[in-house]
Amino acid sequence: MEILVCIKQVPDDSEDIRLDNVDKVTRVVNAFDTYALEMAARCKEANGGSVTVATIGDDSAVTELKSCLAVGAQKAFLIKDPAFAEYDSVAKAKILAAAIGKIEEANGAKFDIIFCGKEATDFAKGMVGIQLASELGVGVTTDVVAVDPVDGGVSVKQETETGYNVIEMATPCVVTIQKPDYDPRYPTIKSKMAARKATINEVEVAVDDAGSLTKVLKLYEPPKKQAGIKIQEETVADSTIRAVAIMAEAKVL
Repeated sequence: MEILVCIKQVPDDSEDIRLDNVDKVTRVVNAFDTYALEMAARCKEANGGSVTVATIGDDSAVTELKSCLAVGAQKAFLIKDPAFAEYDSVAKAKILAAAIGKIEEANGAKFDIIFCGKEATDFAKGMVGIQLASELGVGVTTDVVAVDPVDGGVSVKQETETGYNVIEMATPCVVTIQKPDYDPRYPTIKSKMAARKATINEVEVAVDDAGSLTKVLKLYEPPKKQAGIKIQEETVADSTIRAVAIMAEAKVL
């Protein structure tokens, strides 16, 4: 099984992140993408094949790609585009779709399944995987927590608000990964050393109509909530009267 895992760099949410310091926060692999990579690595180990990891970015993304090589991926590709930071999810899906053809050519094999995290932890739109499937003209299932090969395709377990769906899909296909019931593996000293020496392949893609359909006009922090009012009268009735009086004074009744 030939697998591609698409990853994204995001600010490390274990640090204190504010709009005035976000550029200084350590960048890490998006959490849902680490689940996708772990699931892909387990599929490869159980069924053979290989795992390739790719991201759109600049040279700063090399560190994250090498960290992926240390925990299950065999090849890594950096998709370069100087304007990628300005792209929305539609444009990024077009860039990924164009790059996938070049990556398949370099690998000498078509991908059977493409793994994406269900969403990124910075903007949490959850759209790129679905739009990538649309660009490629293949099937997609979201919120997947398990993948197993079957004749002619794969069987996936999809988490929903009311339980699970088991869906069979023809390959090639795209799946977006929810957190499964296991955690990503840690790299070993040996795998870290090998990843440091590994070559990161570069792909340049020029897509004329990759212009974004949306544009961010402004980023700002929401106003801080005002402290609440504690009402501690002697009786419940007195507390209720006091609460009504406060709301009347504030003209919210």
